[in-house]
Amino acid sequence: MKATNITWHESKVTKEDRQKLTKHKSAVLWFTGLSGAGKSTVSVAVEKELHDRGIHTYILDGDNIRHGLNNNLGFSPEDRKENIRRIGEVSKLFVDAGIITLTAFISPYREDRQMVRELLGEGEFIEVYVKCSLEECEKRDPKGLYKKARAGEIKGFTGIDAPYEVPENPELTIETDKQPLEESVKQVIQYLIEKGYISE
Repeated sequence: MKATNITWHESKVTKEDRQKLTKHKSAVLWFTGLSGAGKSTVSVAVEKELHDRGIHTYILDGDNIRHGLNNNLGFSPEDRKENIRRIGEVSKLFVDAGIITLTAFISPYREDRQMVRELLGEGEFIEVYVKCSLEECEKRDPKGLYKKARAGEIKGFTGIDAPYEVPENPELTIETDKQPLEESVKQVIQYLIEKGYISE
């Protein structure tokens, strides 16, 4: 049952005011890709680099969010959609707070990623496709999930028996099976500088 009799309360401090305070723009860096592609690894390294440059940041990581905010959701298509919707809404709050937000979610469906893009303002959703071959992801298998999926212990696993819809026009594509971590980080930072989100 949806809440009724609710009213939106405006603040006297705007997003633009907060961005002036932080001296940089706010946006969401949305890292998407297969399990094991390197989303968490790259986002953690990018956040550290941004932090070292005095940029206000926060990471929303798929596993971490499922420990708390989304601990009542499974991995059905419906639950995956709700998972991403909630993250989109939380990301929007962080952007409003003037923070560069990094998210690391498989987010396998284009429609769901588009839903988040539409929640945010123009230029506030930066889709980063963390591209890595399925073979390499399986080889890495940091959590042993591919092994379990191949053994039939996990059903509906992205890339095995559930689809991953590759981004059609991502702002950035990082090929983690072809370049070192440092190069991936540099690529993201360079994009943020070139597009005016942060200064050199």
